[in-house]
Amino acid sequence: MKEKIHPPYQEILFVDSSNGHKFVCGSTLQPKETEEFEGKTYPVYRVPISSASHPFFTGSKQFIDTEGRVDRFSKKYAMKKQQTLKEKEKEKENKDAAKKKKKVTKTAKKK
Repeated sequence: MKEKIHPPYQEILFVDSSNGHKFVCGSTLQPKETEEFEGKTYPVYRVPISSASHPFFTGSKQFIDTEGRVDRFSKKYAMKKQQTLKEKEKEKENKDAAKKKKKVTKTAKKK
């Protein structure tokens, strides 16, 4: 391994900003903020979501979306679903009208 090209590896204190959960993990991050945890001073990196607050790991189905991204996503795809349903209905109506037209022309030819 070459010397002086890799960032220093150190223990970092990760703090979950949504619930305050703290844990120490090794990383090459270089945060400037420091905090004391369990009698030792660590550089601090704040994360928006960790395993302590993520719904998948906590088992809760409620997700707190502070930026409204989930709502926008849900609305966007609800509208798309409605559009596809309308298009399918129109196609079905067109097919039914075409079938009726064929039946009328066939009966007119038979007479």
